[in-house]
Amino acid sequence: MEHLSRVPKDRIAVLIGKSGKTREMIEEACGGKLSIDSQSGDVSISWEGEPDPVRRMKAPDVITAIARGVAPSRAIQLVQDDMFLRMYDIREWVGRQPNQTRRMRSRLIGTNGRIRTLIEEMSGCEIAVYGSTVAVIGDNDGLALATPAIEGILGGSEHSTVLFGLEQDKRRQRLRSKTLETFRDKSSLDSDSFDVMVPGFTEARRKMSEESLELEEGESVVFEEE
Repeated sequence: MEHLSRVPKDRIAVLIGKSGKTREMIEEACGGKLSIDSQSGDVSISWEGEPDPVRRMKAPDVITAIARGVAPSRAIQLVQDDMFLRMYDIREWVGRQPNQTRRMRSRLIGTNGRIRTLIEEMSGCEIAVYGSTVAVIGDNDGLALATPAIEGILGGSEHSTVLFGLEQDKRRQRLRSKTLETFRDKSSLDSDSFDVMVPGFTEARRKMSEESLELEEGESVVFEEE
């Protein structure tokens, strides 16, 4: 039995799901059987056979994400190689005064959830604000966009400044992506230029290089000095 994480009591029911459906979904995705202590909130897993190294590494993140407010259907994405969890503790920015934590939580969410929604839409990440923590799920590109925005708000920046910076980062990321695609297309065209002009040229050249020179009976190759 391997310990994964500790879940707040009010999130245990979410982790289990109706008739245990959520737990079954997590077990299937991770490849093991969960053990949930309803008193302490400790969650452990027993692996079925030799566990997949990636799933074993990712399983604690799945449980932690659910514990910190992420919907299980979204948290399960973390078993994928290219999806990652990033956690923030609001108290590291504002101290341990509850009223300051509530104020910062409100700033991160925004009126009717507008700020959080905008960051999610522009970055493609999933953001959950729960208690004094912020959980962010996304791929490398998404986290590269969401991280400065969230840290900017936590650091006291105005919403308008943060959103403008996020738009600029998104634009630069898009331009880099287009530049890379253009470079790849050009490289492909350069390498196939003879094939464009003379179809089959590259394949014929490859076959010629692979075939050895065969001499007829009685023929020989003689090297002479000039």
